Amino acid sequence: MEFNDNDWKEKLGYYVDLGVVELEGLDENGEPIYSINEMAQELAPELWDAHMEHVDQALTALYEEGLLEVEYDEDLEPMFRISKEGYHRAKEYGLIDFQQEDIPND
Repeated sequence: MEFNDNDWKEKLGYYVDLGVVELEGLDENGEPIYSINEMAQELAPELWDAHMEHVDQALTALYEEGLLEVEYDEDLEPMFRISKEGYHRAKEYGLIDFQQEDIPND
C-alpha cells in the first residue's frame, strides 16, 4: 500500500492525537523527530508491530555489518555495544538521536 504526503500527515496526526507518537524535537536540518511510546502497544498495535519490526531489522543489519555486539547478562538480558560507526548508522535507521559529543570514547 502506498501513501502520499497527505496520507502520512493524516496518519501521523492521528497517532499524535492518540498520544502514542510524540514530537521530540528537530534534527540538524530542521526536520521533526518523533518517537513512539509504549502506549502504542495497546492503543495502536499495528504501529507498534511495524515499529518493532523496523527496530529488529535495523539491529540485525548493524550486527551483520559488525557494528554492534550483543552480550547477555546472567538473567539473559541483552547488552549492546555499538561502535562509533554503528552510532552513525543507527541514527540513519532512526534508532537514536545523538550529538557528536555524546559518543563515548570519541
